Amino acid sequence: MALGLLARKVGMTQVFDGKGKMAPVTVLECGPCPVLLIRTPERDGYHAVQLGFKDKLRRKAIRAERGHVASEFSSKRRKQRLESGVQIPEKANCEPQRYIREFRLEAPSEVKVGAILTATEVFKDVPRVDVVGTTKGRGFTGAMKRHNFQGLPAAHGAKKVHRSPGSTSSHASNRGSGRPKKGHKAAGQYGNAQRTVRNLDIVKIDADNNLVLVRGAVPGPNGGLVVVRPTNKRG
Repeated sequence: MALGLLARKVGMTQVFDGKGKMAPVTVLECGPCPVLLIRTPERDGYHAVQLGFKDKLRRKAIRAERGHVASEFSSKRRKQRLESGVQIPEKANCEPQRYIREFRLEAPSEVKVGAILTATEVFKDVPRVDVVGTTKGRGFTGAMKRHNFQGLPAAHGAKKVHRSPGSTSSHASNRGSGRPKKGHKAAGQYGNAQRTVRNLDIVKIDADNNLVLVRGAVPGPNGGLVVVRPTNKRG
């Protein structure tokens, strides 16, 4: 695992290179992301870096969210821990963050709490990235839309079965126990699931606007949160 950034999907467009070749790209607003916490094996059992994205208004943040990023908010539990000799983790001293995610690492990271990570810094020498997002939720849909079923014949004799999923008997699912086999494709919830698109080329990085252009599409709607990290796909 490698350190990445949190980003917002802006939308898709197309760009042209110097030879006039067109590339379909997705525009991602990557960062800036403050480092909120450093996980260590001694304290937490693993290496990780916790990042935040998009400032949240203090009047809309609960006390726990404000206390997570700033040391100026004191509590009775904090005073008790300090008096008992417990070491309190360092605070980033920034605004409360709307999104908080952790990046698992295999070795300690050189970044410090309170540092601001940008796309130019993180993806400077990275040619390709993986993008993790949540697909668009399409609600409860039928088998044809959810699984691309063909549907039943629409010739003479077929009545109100054109979009039916077909047989669900034990004979059709090859189970022989009187009930459908586990995992049988049928109607149900479609979308709203985490998906990862791997090995996308970085076409351009706009440092002034914190934008990263990657070739191809990424999961989720425009404005959705995605996680961008250097790809772990080999070859």
